[in-house]
Amino acid sequence: MTVIVRDLGLALRRLREARGWSQEQLAEHAGLNRSYVGEVERGAAIASIVTVEKLAAALDVSVADLLCPLSTWSRTTPAVTAAHAAGEDGG
Repeated sequence: MTVIVRDLGLALRRLREARGWSQEQLAEHAGLNRSYVGEVERGAAIASIVTVEKLAAALDVSVADLLCPLSTWSRTTPAVTAAHAAGEDGG
């Protein structure tokens, strides 16, 4: 898995959990399948730019917020920083 795929999954999970949403709720808001959202979060699926756009819209963030390097938001989310350092990918 590439760094951008892993970081997208971590960003997606962080933003979803910050809203208190389940994967199913995010999938519903984005018009996607719940299992696919889980795969994207784990880095098991590579989301198309159209899918990233749907996810960003559902979370009310920009596409850049989902695709930006982890370092731009990790300062405010120590748990995500620790997971990233440990090599966890949201699964």
